[in-house]
Amino acid sequence: MNRELLMLVDAISREKSVDREVVFGAVEAALASASKKLHGGEVDIRVTVDRESGDYETFRRWHVVPDEAGLQLPDSEILHFEALEQIADIEVDDYIEEPVESVTIGRIGAQAAKQVILQKIRDAEREQLLTDFLSRGDKIFVGTVKRLDKGDVIVESGRIEGRLKRGEMIPKENLRSGDRVRAFIAEVDPTLRGPQILLSRSAPGFMIELFAQEVPEIEQGLLEIKSCARDPGSRAKIAVISHDKRVDPIGTCVGVRGSRVNSVTNELAGERVDIVLWSEDPAQFVIGALAPANVQSIVVDEERHAMDVVVDEENLAIAIGRGGQNVRLASEMTGWRINIMTAEESQAKQSEESDSLRKLFVEKLDVDVEVADILISEGFGSLEEVAYVPMQEMLEIEGFDEDTVNELRTRAKDALLTMEIVREEKMEDVSQNLRDLDGLSPELIAKLSDGGVHTRDDLADLAVDELTEMTGVDETQAKALIMKAREHWFTT
Repeated sequence: MNRELLMLVDAISREKSVDREVVFGAVEAALASASKKLHGGEVDIRVTVDRESGDYETFRRWHVVPDEAGLQLPDSEILHFEALEQIADIEVDDYIEEPVESVTIGRIGAQAAKQVILQKIRDAEREQLLTDFLSRGDKIFVGTVKRLDKGDVIVESGRIEGRLKRGEMIPKENLRSGDRVRAFIAEVDPTLRGPQILLSRSAPGFMIELFAQEVPEIEQGLLEIKSCARDPGSRAKIAVISHDKRVDPIGTCVGVRGSRVNSVTNELAGERVDIVLWSEDPAQFVIGALAPANVQSIVVDEERHAMDVVVDEENLAIAIGRGGQNVRLASEMTGWRINIMTAEESQAKQSEESDSLRKLFVEKLDVDVEVADILISEGFGSLEEVAYVPMQEMLEIEGFDEDTVNELRTRAKDALLTMEIVREEKMEDVSQNLRDLDGLSPELIAKLSDGGVHTRDDLADLAVDELTEMTGVDETQAKALIMKAREHWFTT
């Protein structure tokens, strides 16, 4: 029987063109599965086959788990302190094995053994095919639509399949069996039973890779696409930079008579592409991202990671775009929250902020309006700046002597200390489960407390616009925080 086992391994190895070691592994798994059925329960069985003689041994084994964890699977686990009684130097995650009687292949049933072995081999073949495919480093999957599966499209490339989910297709795209398809390899999940390559035609990465194929200068390192934002099938924006002064980044991506950008557009169902020059200066980058709108002025708020962009009435609709598309794409591409406003709206906002700041200085520094206005006109925007800006800078303000500056700095520090004490007292009303929530800084927790949000459920009940208005975080961060706060609703 042992010789027949070796002959079986050799025959399957040749027939399926797989390594003998893979077939031996499948045989061991089949024998272990059969032995496990004989013992019953959740026992863990290991079988080892001698590659030369065909003899095999069977072991029942127990996984060593920490004492404090307890036994989750009593048939196949043992506590560490109990394991130490058998093996003095055994550690957690080691195994204790005990030889048990081996089953014969005849008792397994030839058909059952064959099915297990063939399935293991199919899994190994599938894994090898996937490994070979991924080793090529392709980022775009090119194949043919094989079939439709519950709204998803299964795309076949040779013997490899990818799944293009309905939500990852371009809207109104109608793919049929036999159609030639290109898609971005968004994820590879070897644990999936069906196609393990997940595809996307709507991801920004797909557009970036399409340009990389059309523009040789990108592969050569002369150009780089820094970021991309898409409204799939409608409009997109990409930010490019040249690493060679002789190469025009925008013109190179457009191509002669628009040939390069048109190739990308045709692949993406007519999706229009705005090509923007990337800049290290965030304000300049945002101005370029809002094209074709002309910007009058821009105010950067580093703390809120936001910008107020002022445009005239003629450019207002262009800057915002149909349904807010232009400003939304610009915001996604630059990573900044962008507020479009007219000059009148900007002036009103600045006036409101000045009034608020004037009131703060008058109240907390105990000064008159004239001194408060001087501080505002000199660019002081917070009590922290008054307290900690170098004294020499404040002494340069006309009419401020050393005594005045020292007094203002002392009052500012006292006010900040008082405000911190008040904030800590308010924090006592905040539940521990809210304080422990990932992504919440002490500053955000304080703002939530000021808004009456004291528990995780309070945060979970908020709408996105309520949270952004209360804390100043952008929409993406607000959504993430609210969903994080709601997680326990679905896990308890």
